[in-house]
Amino acid sequence: MDAFDPSRRQVIKSSAAAMAIGAMGSLSALYTRQAAAATDPTRLSPVPSRYGALAPVADLSTGLPLLQLPRGFSYRSFAWSGDRMDDGQVCPDRHDGMAVVATHRGAQHPHGRGHGRSELILIRNHERGAGSSPIRAPGMYDTGTVSGGQPGGGTTTLRYRSGEGRHGDEWRGVEPSLGGTLVNCAGGPTPWGTWLSCEEIKSNAVSSTGHKHGYVFEVDPRSERTSGRPIVEMGRFSHEAVAIDPRTGIVYLTEDDRNKSGFYRFIPNRRAGCHGSLEHGGRLQAARVRGKPNADLTAVAIGAEYQLEWVDIPDPDLDSIVAPSGFPDIGAGDTLSGPFAQAWSEGGLRMSRGEGIWYSYGKLFIVDTSNGTDAQGRKGRGNGAVWVLDLFTQRMRALFVSSHQLAAHNPDNITVNARGGVVLCEDPDAAPAGSPDEYGPGTRLVGLTRGGESFYLCKNNAELTSTQIANAGKHVAEGDYRDSEFCGACWDPAARTLFVNMQSPGITFAITGPWERGPL
Repeated sequence: MDAFDPSRRQVIKSSAAAMAIGAMGSLSALYTRQAAAATDPTRLSPVPSRYGALAPVADLSTGLPLLQLPRGFSYRSFAWSGDRMDDGQVCPDRHDGMAVVATHRGAQHPHGRGHGRSELILIRNHERGAGSSPIRAPGMYDTGTVSGGQPGGGTTTLRYRSGEGRHGDEWRGVEPSLGGTLVNCAGGPTPWGTWLSCEEIKSNAVSSTGHKHGYVFEVDPRSERTSGRPIVEMGRFSHEAVAIDPRTGIVYLTEDDRNKSGFYRFIPNRRAGCHGSLEHGGRLQAARVRGKPNADLTAVAIGAEYQLEWVDIPDPDLDSIVAPSGFPDIGAGDTLSGPFAQAWSEGGLRMSRGEGIWYSYGKLFIVDTSNGTDAQGRKGRGNGAVWVLDLFTQRMRALFVSSHQLAAHNPDNITVNARGGVVLCEDPDAAPAGSPDEYGPGTRLVGLTRGGESFYLCKNNAELTSTQIANAGKHVAEGDYRDSEFCGACWDPAARTLFVNMQSPGITFAITGPWERGPL
């Protein structure tokens, strides 16, 4: 067969679904454990991982020890920045958000074993600004210049073939899919098998071709079907990520703008859901806490709970404005995005920095990457939090709040697999030089146990010499990349392979191992 299977949900709605429902049912116990931890500082450090201690593991593709992982885990790297893509272009850098969006079902194994091999389609963002060499892709948005350069952001589409056993897995190819955009940070998959790529930029600048930026774009697994048209009614602001409730078709969106980040949803005019349906418009709304206008959620405690209601945003494409005098916890002259300013005027809530968001069985997992306070007591400069929003009741509760950078420091992207396992990607300053964890400097992938404690799953170990780079046939600069952020973590539908990006020098990994040994 040579057809994409857009209904990845059919794979998930198997025995894995039953496990996930059980995991989600334990959320109340998780809240209780976390609340107890808040009164006992000794429990705020990470717990030992059931997968075991971390140690450097050689990449099966290059032989380089790029990651630290537990015993029994392995990985293959692919589509480094500087590699040649299928069409001959150089692979762009600054890999970011990503998801598996479709499955290409393969033929029976040639020796009659198993169920054959399937090819997974992943779409990956590139968080590149103006001035970079543009990505030449089937879907081009802006071919002009803005802020002194050409828009260098966009997406690439990757193919990964899974088979029987470790040696049956392989990367198959990479091609450009979206270009002419700016700072494509995160986004999210749709239930119908496409990717929504988000521009994380708040700017009133207009390019030489008359284009604005700060929008969401839909990318099809067949790159040639990507239009490059922005979904303007989803708002123009510093987008981070999106997640869709498949029951209602409503799209939820986060904003990354310190201490002036709203939380939004988009109610599409066409809720059936298919490629291009969101371009038919809809209504943008912002969250407000019932009975508490302009609720400040920038520094909360574990278990904090709020009832959300929603207010309309009359002009989703409104320019940013200078914040009024006295707006709390921001610098003088800071600007508010047009949608946030409208939401705030109607009592909308504010987070510190809304980042990753992921749908899982009737709930949204939402990251506020800098929730909390720093040593000087400044709000919105803490170690981060994870919220859970029940889509049926519209109640949002703080599932996890990190009170120490060793437990988790500035989580960014988040993913939840078919078994209910939660993985967080940390930002670059996760292990400051003054207090590294037991594995030394470097960013981490952090898992959450069913009891709500964090544990270390993976550690960035990329310290590359020119000799290593040359022997691997790569084209990146020599350097210590251990402080580069992990991003774009996502699973295949069966939760067998964890995919993740290292933003610099720009590498994508496929990690496999004995997941059954632990909570993932």
